[in-house]
Amino acid sequence: MNKSNIYLSVLAVITTVLIFVSCAVNPVTGKRQIMLMSEDQELQLGASYDPQVLATFGEYNNAALTNFVQAQGNQMGKISHRPNVQYHVRVLDSPVVNAFAVPGGYIYLTRGILTQLNSEAELAGVIGHEMGHVAARHSASQQTKQTLGQLVLIGSMIASEKLAQYADYAMQGMQLLFMRFSRDDEREADRLGVMYSTLVGYDAHQMAEFFKVLYKMDLATNEGGIPTFLSTHPDPGDRYNYVNVRAKAWQDSLKLPEYKVNHDTYLKLIDGIVYGEDPRQGYCEGTTFYHPELKFKFTYPTSWQFQNSPLQVTMAPSDGNALILFALSPQKRLKAAADSALSQYGLTMVSSKDITVNTMPALVTLSTQTSTDKSTGATSTNKVLSYFIIYNNVIYVFHGVSAEHDFATYSNAFESTMNSFAKLTDAAKINVTPNKIIVKPVPSAGTVSQALTTMGVRQDKLAEIALLNNLELTDKIAAGKLIKTVGK
Repeated sequence: MNKSNIYLSVLAVITTVLIFVSCAVNPVTGKRQIMLMSEDQELQLGASYDPQVLATFGEYNNAALTNFVQAQGNQMGKISHRPNVQYHVRVLDSPVVNAFAVPGGYIYLTRGILTQLNSEAELAGVIGHEMGHVAARHSASQQTKQTLGQLVLIGSMIASEKLAQYADYAMQGMQLLFMRFSRDDEREADRLGVMYSTLVGYDAHQMAEFFKVLYKMDLATNEGGIPTFLSTHPDPGDRYNYVNVRAKAWQDSLKLPEYKVNHDTYLKLIDGIVYGEDPRQGYCEGTTFYHPELKFKFTYPTSWQFQNSPLQVTMAPSDGNALILFALSPQKRLKAAADSALSQYGLTMVSSKDITVNTMPALVTLSTQTSTDKSTGATSTNKVLSYFIIYNNVIYVFHGVSAEHDFATYSNAFESTMNSFAKLTDAAKINVTPNKIIVKPVPSAGTVSQALTTMGVRQDKLAEIALLNNLELTDKIAAGKLIKTVGK
């Protein structure tokens, strides 16, 4: 096929797609907008994302908390611009401070963000903000823009073989999770968050107060695989003042006798919630990883980067030239686990043998993985060393991967890590407990610094605990006021 025919074919594809594009009415603005995704498709997409999100990040197991945030979502959903949508509000078991939504009414709050909130009103503002993204169909609109752009990009790739190698990378960018909304979308979500939380009786000024907390926090790091709130919600300007202005306008319009804050009831709700990393899900000391619930341990190479998530553990040197992946296999037999991995990753077996790793039955395989550069036709080969180990009727899997020409450099590190997998029997390593939010009344009036010191907070933790309560150390605080502390 010559180049002119290729361009005509691409043009035909794009034209055909555009014919079926829906000019939908935005439920918030009332204006017509180009939309590739119908509402039914949006609901189906959210339903397909939800189990993936929960499997990837884990759901926090606290029935009272789960029921409360869902009740908030139900209440606000009824007065939202899309009352026909069933909103599902989930709490993720992550210490990272974030909240996000995906199409179809699925809203996610991390336990990290719940520990930083100080009232039901702040919580309502955050849920309302995320509901605003759903109600205004921001995610669906973004996907429409990306898909139209994607069609043009695909056309370029077809017409230019030189760019074809980037096709897979480009497709990876077409995702909805953690997308960065525009300044206008963020401003609209703030406006809707104020509106929805006020209409159900909360003081939306508290939503502005939470923005102050976020700006004080150092949110530059990204732990646990979830971006932070400010990285997924770029600052659209002076949000604090904007939200306060909108809150006043709504309160002046509604003229309710009072607007709920519910500081104490919220603190009682989160009393006991896990704060920070939960060592029961695995933790590192030096270069040893311990998993107290599954009762295993292994060591990894010094200076390698380490990331633990509910689905897998990844380890890599800073230059990125190698990778060790650790996960569980759903298979029940070693050979079945190996065959499954070969199929999943497109591997070609080179060798395999039965071994034992610290008395546990295991299978070790060496495989290759070949890929072809679409522009040059050149092939490259990775070598993969895999250990499949049975322990307590579960098969644990290590994969050590590097380019074939680098494999000799990293093979010892791969084998050392995999052979270090062992049963964890040390009670001191098993019986670890996470830090938790502990709500206490202030014993006597004074400054926040004085109160926290009296309550046993270490000097190096005073600023952290003050921020946790959205207070300054020099603020005056009354006796009996409930505040959050951290302990076991």
